[in-house]
Amino acid sequence: MAEKFYNHDNGRLVNAVLVWSYARFGNAGQQWFAPVSGVLALVLLWALVATALRVFRVEVPRGVPLLVASMVTALFLFGSPNTYKTFYWPAASVSHTLPPVFALAAAIPVLRATSRRAKILTLLIVVVTGASLGLLSEETSVVMSIGLMCALLVSGRVFPDSRRRFLRFCCATGIASIILGILILYTSPGAQRRRERKHASTMLTPDSLLASLHGFAKITFMTLTTWQYLGAIAVGVVLGLLMHGPQGRHTPGRTHLLAVGAAVCALLVSGYVCTVITYPVFGKAVVSSTRLWNDYLLLYIVFLVYIGTLVGRGLNNRIQRTGPALAAGAVACAAVCAALVASLVGLEASMNAHARDWDRQNRWMQSQAAAGVQVLPYKRLPLSKMTEPFRHGGRAKWPASCIADYYNVRHITQAHKLP
Repeated sequence: MAEKFYNHDNGRLVNAVLVWSYARFGNAGQQWFAPVSGVLALVLLWALVATALRVFRVEVPRGVPLLVASMVTALFLFGSPNTYKTFYWPAASVSHTLPPVFALAAAIPVLRATSRRAKILTLLIVVVTGASLGLLSEETSVVMSIGLMCALLVSGRVFPDSRRRFLRFCCATGIASIILGILILYTSPGAQRRRERKHASTMLTPDSLLASLHGFAKITFMTLTTWQYLGAIAVGVVLGLLMHGPQGRHTPGRTHLLAVGAAVCALLVSGYVCTVITYPVFGKAVVSSTRLWNDYLLLYIVFLVYIGTLVGRGLNNRIQRTGPALAAGAVACAAVCAALVASLVGLEASMNAHARDWDRQNRWMQSQAAAGVQVLPYKRLPLSKMTEPFRHGGRAKWPASCIADYYNVRHITQAHKLP
């Protein structure tokens, strides 16, 4: 799998390893990938929230870090307009959903390192993580590189004095290791073939840059108007109201303003660059291919939690009774979760119907292929805008060749009903 990806497909060596990790189990691997990756994302984000609160000596009631991590995970995985491609489809999740989670998780050892030995080990982890991101997802690599650059620019006012030198070194090391991974990817035969197939040379033409800007503007508008993301602000308000400690009340407002500005710049710049990278491949579909947003969407959700925390801390300093504000935040979180559950009910029904039809057709096609038939009819079974052959009135036949390879036949034809 690694040889195939590196020399023929796209050069993403780490992507190949992750694909192999579930593809080797066949259909079971495809089915179990979503729950396993969902639990992994929740655990990593939970550990990140708990570590950050402990490092900044902030005390919160037991269970609050898990609440925050659960809301962030739910919004990230289920708040997408196309949850199937974001979460249930392993090929998209490996490339665009898990990488930003892994990148944020790399901050856990950075925050915890205090001794000289721990700091050396942390730098090794940062190097491995950065290089792995470069060989896993170009878009997430862009987001994290720009985010780390923005962090370096404001580090003089945002990073604590006692850890400023180490944190700066971690940021610089992360950027360098990501660039190293990207260079290995960029020079691979698979990446060169992909650039030729997808006409990547048009990426920096004026027309492509302008079209990317127009597409990113639409993406930004849709993201800002997705009301479910208010759940991130709501859980941040709850966190801000419940936190107590030296960092809970005395951090200067100018520092927060600088951090907010850096985060906004990182989101806007990285989001646009990601759109520029993907536009030659997807064209105008970059706006509707919502899975491509995930590379910077997790950072956006975390940013909203931070904004909510600032609001909650402000309320905590100005009002005597925080009970009503806490209740309002909890109700908002519950309303968002209810909306996410409601959207998943319809998707569940569609997935069940698709699974029944796929199993039926799969059994028939396997029996026909085993009998020596080399040309098989195939009925399209579209689900959540998944790519199917014979789209656009039958003119678009890709990926008919992939289906033919799967059943070891010469080719397939379009069928209008299930066998």
